[in-house]
Amino acid sequence: MPAGGYPVVLDVTDRPCLVVGGGPVAARKAQSLLDCGADVTVVAPEVDPAIEALGVTVERRPYEPGMAGRFRLVVTATGRTEVDGAVAEEADRAGVWVNSADDPDHCTFILPSVHRDGPVTVAVSTGGASPALAVWLRRRLGAEAGEGVGQLADLLAEARHRMRTEGRSTESVDWAALLDGDLPGLVAHGDLDAARDLIDRAVG
Repeated sequence: MPAGGYPVVLDVTDRPCLVVGGGPVAARKAQSLLDCGADVTVVAPEVDPAIEALGVTVERRPYEPGMAGRFRLVVTATGRTEVDGAVAEEADRAGVWVNSADDPDHCTFILPSVHRDGPVTVAVSTGGASPALAVWLRRRLGAEAGEGVGQLADLLAEARHRMRTEGRSTESVDWAALLDGDLPGLVAHGDLDAARDLIDRAVG
């Protein structure tokens, strides 16, 4: 994987995504996709009960050649190098983005370590060099962000929406100064009314 890569946030809502594999790793991949609203299909001869409990589409059979091209995104996690490699190569030929678990050489995208709080997503990737380092960094960044950062994003979104509705530019507000001030602390302590007052004064 080239250094750095090209970071994006994909909208997979209601889009068909395939997970090849039926074990615990595949279950985690399917859960992550499901959490983002994807239409998930899991294909494997044997399927972990954790996958059954997700409510995704399950096809108990080996992967069939040509299947990858019917999906927008593919994750392969069978634990069998020859199978994962074949699926990944076929998906790539079909122009479908593919991640092969623990096999960067067969990935067209890397799954980062993710911290979520409401609409806020903090993703850390080492380009496949060290998933453990990515997890360590993600935990530190999540702790540094603190409690309530998702609520903070919601409050700021409300203010920006109100300004646009009034025909005002959101660029007229010094958002950085607002965030460097008392606002994050107010939200973290649950004082949302005071936080809204502070935002209202800042936006005018």
